Amino acid sequence: METPQSPALRSYHSWIANETLEDYSLRYAARSFRRWSPFVIANTALGGISFLALEAIGGAITLSYGFANAFPAVLITCLFVFVTNLPIAYYSSRYNIDMDLLTRGAGFGYIGSTITSLIYATFTFIFFALEGAIMAQALKLFADVPLVLGYIISSLVIIPITFMGVTMISKLQMVTQPIWIAMLLAPFIYIAVGHPETLDQWMAFAGSETSDGGFDVLAFGSAIGVLCALSIQIGEQVDYLRFLPDKTRENRWRWWAAVISAGPGWIVVGGFKILCGSLLAVLAVSAGLSPSTALEPIHMYIKAYEYVSDDPRTVLALAAVFVLISQVKINVTNAYAGSLAWSNFFSRVTHYHPGRVVWLIFNILISLLLMLLGIFQTLELVLAVYSVIAAAWIGSIFADLAILKPMGVSPPFTEFKRAYLYDFNPVGCGSMAFASLFALICFMGGFGDLAEAYAAPIAFFTALSGAVLIGVATRGRYYLARPRVPLAEPDKPVVRCEICELEYERPDMVHCTFYQRPICSLCCSLDSHCHDVCKSSGTVLENSRSRYFGRALRSKIAPRMTQRLLKVSGVLFSLAVMTAAVFLLTYRLIEPTALQPHVESGTLLLRVFLALLPLLAIGAWWIVLSHESRELAERDLVTSLEKLRQAQQELASNERLAAIGQITATVSHELRNPLGTMVTSTDILRRSLKNADEPVTGELQRLQRNAWRCVRIIEDLLDFSRKHAPVMSPVAIDRWVKQQLSEEDQEIAHLITLKLDAGCDVLADAERLRQAFSNVLQNAAQACEERGKQSGQIIISTQRLRDRVYLSVSDNGGGMSQDVADRVFEPLFSTKAFGVGLGMPLVKRIMEQHGGDVLIESQKDVGTTVSLVLPCAGEREP
Repeated sequence: METPQSPALRSYHSWIANETLEDYSLRYAARSFRRWSPFVIANTALGGISFLALEAIGGAITLSYGFANAFPAVLITCLFVFVTNLPIAYYSSRYNIDMDLLTRGAGFGYIGSTITSLIYATFTFIFFALEGAIMAQALKLFADVPLVLGYIISSLVIIPITFMGVTMISKLQMVTQPIWIAMLLAPFIYIAVGHPETLDQWMAFAGSETSDGGFDVLAFGSAIGVLCALSIQIGEQVDYLRFLPDKTRENRWRWWAAVISAGPGWIVVGGFKILCGSLLAVLAVSAGLSPSTALEPIHMYIKAYEYVSDDPRTVLALAAVFVLISQVKINVTNAYAGSLAWSNFFSRVTHYHPGRVVWLIFNILISLLLMLLGIFQTLELVLAVYSVIAAAWIGSIFADLAILKPMGVSPPFTEFKRAYLYDFNPVGCGSMAFASLFALICFMGGFGDLAEAYAAPIAFFTALSGAVLIGVATRGRYYLARPRVPLAEPDKPVVRCEICELEYERPDMVHCTFYQRPICSLCCSLDSHCHDVCKSSGTVLENSRSRYFGRALRSKIAPRMTQRLLKVSGVLFSLAVMTAAVFLLTYRLIEPTALQPHVESGTLLLRVFLALLPLLAIGAWWIVLSHESRELAERDLVTSLEKLRQAQQELASNERLAAIGQITATVSHELRNPLGTMVTSTDILRRSLKNADEPVTGELQRLQRNAWRCVRIIEDLLDFSRKHAPVMSPVAIDRWVKQQLSEEDQEIAHLITLKLDAGCDVLADAERLRQAFSNVLQNAAQACEERGKQSGQIIISTQRLRDRVYLSVSDNGGGMSQDVADRVFEPLFSTKAFGVGLGMPLVKRIMEQHGGDVLIESQKDVGTTVSLVLPCAGEREP
């Protein structure tokens, strides 16, 4: 086990530490926080199904493709969504993790799942923008509020509720749910009971894209393509389902009911709302409204409530209230889910987490921009393109959860912690990338009209088959980067994170091999110093520590020019996109006049944008250099803190050693003469009583052995308490090891196998090094005695790595537990019946005096490897 490095303490903002506000973003939902009943969680999750974009989608596909194509497309899509969403809902509820954490271990890897976070975040702000636009339309019609002001109101009103997370959202959904259900069902009950002829009118409706109004394969496929975008709604559902209590024997029926109803069951309510929108759009168009107006939910429900009341003011008020309630219910969910998705995305990209609340506002601002750009007018096209990516994503995840896990290719559990995951898993990333590219080519007409219409189903089945093939071909080797390391004190329910100094439940903790301490999953995600060396070999890990905490810090961390250029390119692209969005928004808001037509304004804005690109490039370079400077400052600070901690530890150790030395000097002075007398007297008695019976001679021998043991303990204490200045000189390490072993007893020598490959000198005090090597070798021999002389084996090896030589002693003894390994360098700690506990502390001190270190790797019931690390003095002639 390596010497632990002192971590850089991280202090989060108050709202990050306050889990009521954060709702465990970026981490496992703790059992202590999951205090709601399954019914409350299911009700909260189903509250998000109030989004009126469903009605708009149902109306759009019906007006375009007719009832004969829209109705079966809705039924097929509902079945598809239910089947594919079920395993996602189950695994998220079972392991209490959100969509991003689920996809990390479901085939995408730690960095690869940022793709899914970005897709999911896109889904949330697209639908937030759609719902916000619907709300603004209602405000304009009901209170004559300008659309732009309505967009702003519909965005800002969501922030206070979503700020408090699931606690406030659950209360909102509980209060509004009965009102919303009553207002949703009332008009359709009136229609079904009082005006059943409208259903015949609906079923006979022929869309604008079909010639005869009958079933058309291409129109049916196009309708499915639009509807497939809804499959990602499961992400918002599991953002709440992760707060379900643990499934027990007592609550298993209620638990499963919540998982199914609020997970894949959302599409049952959603499918009903799609059909409601289809009916209302037909009725609105039949009443003389234009198709674009008929697709606005406020006009849909004005038409619906006309069947309930004859008073126009009552109808308008009911429709406006219903739309406003629906939008608040869904957009708190969209904003909440978006804040989680952006938190997950940016935490991995930037290793920085300012808090979920910051990304909440960021998500709402993007949605507001989309509203101003007029996203509602391009609803059908946006969803058709987005559904291709969504279908590929769902196909990859479904393949892992429903096929590869039962096959045993994927691990049966879902790992989400960075320390155990590869950055990229080709199962999810590869299959989704190929399926998305292939399906987009199909969507653009590259393989004919039929493939264009069915691009979304093609994306799903391509991703599904691709994930299975890649998973089987790679045998699941890219799911876990290293085995899980058990934490100490397994009976303790919470563990303290040594970086942020907060306590979290065990499933949210990981043992960091870089810092050699337990840290929480969030600190593991945000740490930028370790560079994932926990997934590398022990040698790479030690070299990384040396580079990071070594003297040549500044020369080691400067990034390469290629990396800099890639960073600058990425930042420049992001700045260019944001700037282009601002100019596009300006173009949309400019009202054309006779003196200044819209086309000339566009040309002018394009020229200004191109002129700004060089400035943006300079800004991108400045941002990258500022980031590097900040990283350098952080590392300098961490190094200073490390040196300070080492100085504090050394001071405390010196004080303790001084106390031990004083006590040892006093005790040795008082005990040496009595012990010497005891040894001499015992020897005289043995010679005088050599003809005595066996019990007498045996007791005399035992008395003498114990007296000598006391003498050796005193000598060890004196040796440990004194500081010997080493006399350094070049030592041919390979020849020196052979010389030391030639002086060992035959009982140990026959267990030893040599692998001496260093071929160089080391700077060492030969006598002090002999003492350290002898202690390590004796420990290995004693460990082998536990296995018996026949099966014991000791391997002594030397190896040169850069400017260091590793002298390693490996045994196949009983090994050490993690608790024992953590304390092996602690003075006076020993697991042996007659041990003093000074051997390994003395070895460590000697190695530190040589400018080296001691590394220990041990596994219980397998064996131990102790490596003495020494500075190299140079090459040696053979």
